[in-house]
Amino acid sequence: MAGYNRAIVEKMLPAVWDQDAAYGMKNETKPDPDMPKGHVDKKKGSDFLVHIADVRQAWRLAELTIDERRSVLLRYGFDLTYEEIADEFGVNKSTTQRRSERGVGKLAAHLNGEQYIDGYDQLEEAA
Repeated sequence: MAGYNRAIVEKMLPAVWDQDAAYGMKNETKPDPDMPKGHVDKKKGSDFLVHIADVRQAWRLAELTIDERRSVLLRYGFDLTYEEIADEFGVNKSTTQRRSERGVGKLAAHLNGEQYIDGYDQLEEAA
């Protein structure tokens, strides 16, 4: 399993709810279409589709609260701003932002086989 961080999870989340979302995502390891074709070493292929599948499974299995799930879904599935989500639930913007960030952190921790703790990203940066 590949190491997962917040950026990978956030990038793959729209594909959890919309299978066609992957078609609009840029595979960072793929060369530009105008570049000449060359030999491809299949052993050094991209993890792009694996990441999508893993994040989809993590969404089903990770232990997120209902509020975290709602915030993550509205932010990454419906592309709403934190202000719009806050208005929907009658809470502060910071509350929805914290819920979304905690939800994404829990997904990344689940994918890495670790227990989530607040400040998960800071621990990752310190290592």
